[in-house]
Amino acid sequence: QVQLAESGGGSVQNGTSLRLSCAASGPMYSIVCLAWFRQAPGQEREGVATLYTSSGATTYADSVKGRFTVSHDSAKNTLFLEMNNLKPDDSAMYICAAGGGGYCTTQRPKSAFAYWGQGAQVTVSS
Repeated sequence: QVQLAESGGGSVQNGTSLRLSCAASGPMYSIVCLAWFRQAPGQEREGVATLYTSSGATTYADSVKGRFTVSHDSAKNTLFLEMNNLKPDDSAMYICAAGGGGYCTTQRPKSAFAYWGQGAQVTVSS
């Protein structure tokens, strides 16, 4: 059973940066798509960024392009999300997810991710 644990959330000011981590444990041999989602109160969970582990290819939601960067340390089985120029609209619970084969973009259905973390809260104040 794959387990995911996020860390690095917090409360920050508008325009600052934050780095989230997602440590994975367990059998990762079937996992090829890693992702960050976010969910604000009363809103749908949305895909923010994805990373295809085989090639390192990444995709981003339009709302974060140019500000967020997803990366992966395969030796440590850790996924990162570097968030720059944060805005109040970025406030949400950020959740990492892992899944097997299939396309790996922010349009991939949530149901296609087999494993989810508990989330890390990010709050951006103006």
